[in-house]
Amino acid sequence: MNAPLTIFEKIWKSHTIIEDEGGQSLLYIDWLLCSEGSVHAFDIVRREGAKVRRPKQVFGVADHYAASGGPRMEDVVDEERRHMIRVLERNTGDSGIRLFGLGDPNRGIQHLVGPEQGLTQPGVIILCGDSHTSTQGAVGALAFGIGGELVHALATQTIWQRKPKKMRILVEGRRPRGVSAKDVILSIIAKLGHGGALQHAIEYDGTVIREMSVEERMTVCNMSIEAGARLGIIGPDEKTYAYLQNRPYGPKAGADMDRALAYWKSLPTDSGAVFDKETVIDAGKLSPMVTWGNSPENALPINGVIPDPRDETDDLRRAAMESSLKYMNLKPGTAMQDIRIDQVFIGSCTNGRIEDLRAAAAVLKGRKAVVPALVVPGSTTVKRIAETEGLDRIFREAGFTWGESGCSMCVGMNGDSVPEGKRCASTSNRNFRGRQGRGSHTHLVGPEMAAAAALTGKLTDVRELLPEA
Repeated sequence: MNAPLTIFEKIWKSHTIIEDEGGQSLLYIDWLLCSEGSVHAFDIVRREGAKVRRPKQVFGVADHYAASGGPRMEDVVDEERRHMIRVLERNTGDSGIRLFGLGDPNRGIQHLVGPEQGLTQPGVIILCGDSHTSTQGAVGALAFGIGGELVHALATQTIWQRKPKKMRILVEGRRPRGVSAKDVILSIIAKLGHGGALQHAIEYDGTVIREMSVEERMTVCNMSIEAGARLGIIGPDEKTYAYLQNRPYGPKAGADMDRALAYWKSLPTDSGAVFDKETVIDAGKLSPMVTWGNSPENALPINGVIPDPRDETDDLRRAAMESSLKYMNLKPGTAMQDIRIDQVFIGSCTNGRIEDLRAAAAVLKGRKAVVPALVVPGSTTVKRIAETEGLDRIFREAGFTWGESGCSMCVGMNGDSVPEGKRCASTSNRNFRGRQGRGSHTHLVGPEMAAAAALTGKLTDVRELLPEA
């Protein structure tokens, strides 16, 4: 009898070519995504006299430097960023790689493009040079970011990796009204800490995860990295199979889909599989969340107050809290709902999907924002759907700027940023110093909470704006 395996172990084992004596595995890569930051990797491959090993399994995506103000090259904010996009165009063109470039109708953030195009499927390994690749684990793929290993991946379609440990997080109970997938993952990170899942692959499960849509699951997997994990993954189920129907690069209806489904259904974790760590979250106790410091672990329920560093017994944590509060210009004991904000951003690979925009628009409909606000769809596909449904009109009528798809203000490197000293309620995934602009102050929230902040000009409990259940 074979020992029961987790979904992570099944995919890792099926993609392992060889294991070395030091404990590393050489893994075969199904799909590789490259954005503008891949320039140096292509340069090294070229300089070494090598070629991209399997260009049909590599895709380029222009997302980090794309402008939210327009879809054309001339809309990109400066020549340096235009140059980076042109280099990506040249590198992909010279190598015979399909590029989702500025003019492509299916362009967007790479972590949305993969699932939308059907590249991301249960059982595959999909990589790119960005830590939030883990987003795509929501459909049962092993998806993680790579840095300097991109050269090896391009030249060989393989990667050396040390096998991470296994962690399971069960989210059980019933998710309360007004609690989004973003609130669930922020609560998990606050409990684990920024290094609580270090060197682990997290599998999410439980009644709440199973009740989530595939897009909500992407939000959860997206922020696994903020707890130190190598990746996050959710076993496929009927929702996954329905989501993957009729995707351009997915299996076609008929015999191909029948074979794919047979394989996909073999992947979920076996009963009795062993994890190195396990955590249970009681969803019934969760509330809408917001961050106060410079790490996603600095998250509190919206009805909470900023903690006092003097109550922290660990010297390093106390010093980090003091430093964060100084940078964020906040004082211990301040109620989260008393914090004024200067602007709002809705978008990113965390919360830029169509369901996120629908949720925010439902809060905003018929109301007016009192601070500047920007909403940027995560992909051009999402933008088209939103405009077909009239969501763009709801956002515009509420006073929001409606942008072109891309990373936008999440990374603050494409013309969209938070001015120094200003405070932003943002649906992005990171709040470290300067992430959204030099000297900027970021409070991470879900899309409904961001909409509520735009309407009131302060961090606000969205449940106060929702209709009675």
